[in-house]
Amino acid sequence: MEHRWMRWAPAVVVPVAIAAAVIVTPLAAGASDLPVKSPADVLRLVAASHTESFSGTVEQNSELGLPSLPVTTSKGMDDGSAADVLELALADHTAKVWVDGPSRLRVEVLDNLAERDAIRDGSDLWLYQSSGKKVAHATIPTRLKESPTPDATSLTPSQLAQRFLDAVDPTTKVSLGDDTSVAGRDAYDLVLTPKADTTLIGTVSIAVDGKTGIPLKVSVTARGASSPAFEAGFTAFSDQKPDASVFSFTPPKGATVTEQKLPTGDQPRDAAGSHPKPTVSGTGWATIVALPAGSAPSAVADDPLFAQLTQPVDGGRALSSSIVSVLVTADGRVLAGSVPVSALQAAAQATGR
Repeated sequence: MEHRWMRWAPAVVVPVAIAAAVIVTPLAAGASDLPVKSPADVLRLVAASHTESFSGTVEQNSELGLPSLPVTTSKGMDDGSAADVLELALADHTAKVWVDGPSRLRVEVLDNLAERDAIRDGSDLWLYQSSGKKVAHATIPTRLKESPTPDATSLTPSQLAQRFLDAVDPTTKVSLGDDTSVAGRDAYDLVLTPKADTTLIGTVSIAVDGKTGIPLKVSVTARGASSPAFEAGFTAFSDQKPDASVFSFTPPKGATVTEQKLPTGDQPRDAAGSHPKPTVSGTGWATIVALPAGSAPSAVADDPLFAQLTQPVDGGRALSSSIVSVLVTADGRVLAGSVPVSALQAAAQATGR
């Protein structure tokens, strides 16, 4: 049977959850030797960052106000299952990251459950899960190898930071906090504050490395809260080129290896299994993304995990956290955004007419 977890690998062929890796220890504010810069200067520093080789250790921690995943969902998880992905996104993790350009990447997720590795070495992609000794291998299609590749920092908190930086517009106040220190490196504290009160997000703090311009940590605090609901960052960081041997992978003895095929982008848009096209409403930090009716399979409603993480509301069931909400309607529409559930319900009613 096909390893469903392969389908969760994005174009850069690593689990999305690694891009949201989180640090537990708080930033240490204080004096540094960094040159004085304006918020605009720091934004330019991030934009000009071209560091392609680095390594480090990241940790994950979140306080989203969601119920803990039951232990039973973490035992015998089928690769790529909803429980597996949610566990990666919501539970605490430690991960090690090595990057040498856009085509040599390695991520190791270490936790109490198992070790999960994602390795890309040129055209070879390996995904390994020590639980059950499962290995999936794929060859990156030529089109993907020749197409523009994401910045190498997309495996780190930089990807998360970029999502927020892309949201900077007149609805956002951009300022600088005190200089900070992350993983022993001096950093600027770039603070994004939504001006509108229609979003759940209060502030986003991005620690920008003063030397490389790489975002080292991202902290997201809910509106009205005093401590972050989610953070992402390094506990150790090096901008030195990793040794080539790091990206070499040999399946362990006794492991089951499954060959997989990655999509080439040549499939027709209306082919079976294609993703439904989302619609977007709202603006800025209050943007709502909606998927059409039938996007959520009917079997989802019978999933115990779905029942545990959501609550019944008018029009369907909702997952409500401190910084993001998701609504699954009775007809299988899915709406999400950093807004209250009531805003999703209003949007669902408007589009359902």
